[in-house]
Amino acid sequence: MALPSTTYKIELNLTDIDRGVYQNLRFTVARHPSETEERLAVRLIAYALFYDEQLAFGRGLSDVDEPALWEKSLDDRVLHWIEVGQPDSDRITWCSRRTEKFSLVAYGSLRVWQTKVLAPVLGLKNINVVALGQEELASLALDMPRALNWSVMISDGELFVTDERGQHEIPMEWLKGSR
Repeated sequence: MALPSTTYKIELNLTDIDRGVYQNLRFTVARHPSETEERLAVRLIAYALFYDEQLAFGRGLSDVDEPALWEKSLDDRVLHWIEVGQPDSDRITWCSRRTEKFSLVAYGSLRVWQTKVLAPVLGLKNINVVALGQEELASLALDMPRALNWSVMISDGELFVTDERGQHEIPMEWLKGSR
């Protein structure tokens, strides 16, 4: 018997000064049994970074043909495909061909991945890649409660997440493109 997903109730107060987005959002998101809290935190950060009214969570780990997040048009075209983690170059190429804009929020130990995987695909025109600071991300994702209340502020390219434990500054480095 398969393990069930874990649901999280999210209250996200988003202040994105760079894009002029100010939203109080409430939603529920499922964490796949094989997904870490860190990956869930990255999906939530990606949601805040690229927020749009049409942005939705995909089935991600449950379905390889869907991203972590995506924005679709009213006629069901994929406008923005968002992945998280360290996909291989074939996956990045495959995803970028299915959308107008492809974004990747990378995390973890990225040195080898950048050289072996990312470098060969940097010529693709529609991709954007941002790397998150590993230590700060790990601190944010540690023992996340199932009812999350985050205030996310993005200003001058800086990302701050405030939760019940205080404020976390999550360093972002754009490896290709931008938001």
